[in-house]
Amino acid sequence: MAYVKRRSPKRIKILPNFLIFLENGTLEIDNNGAERSIKPFIIGRKNWLFSASSKGADSSALLYSIIETAKLNHLAVEKYLLYLMDELSKLQNKDKSSLSQLLPWASELPKELKIELKKDQSSKR
Repeated sequence: MAYVKRRSPKRIKILPNFLIFLENGTLEIDNNGAERSIKPFIIGRKNWLFSASSKGADSSALLYSIIETAKLNHLAVEKYLLYLMDELSKLQNKDKSSLSQLLPWASELPKELKIELKKDQSSKR
């Protein structure tokens, strides 16, 4: 740390923010995972430049967000989307508490929607 202090005042200001990575080894120092998850949408973005309306573009963005969040929560995406649409059509009262039970990370989701991870995959997370 003495070396950094001698180099420049700018580095002294930045260093405390990076100490969190040294103190907590579970934190990732980059966002490669997030960038990899959006790569399919970046590749296809020219296809979506010409959405018929801004509502259509918003709907596409919402759907892609749901799909990627389901993947990150180890759900079978197709089964989850079918379950989600079915349950949303049944809801009478669409308040926050009833909708929160349908989110990809909700513990109330049926087990058949979840993908079982192998031991080597679960230890990487």
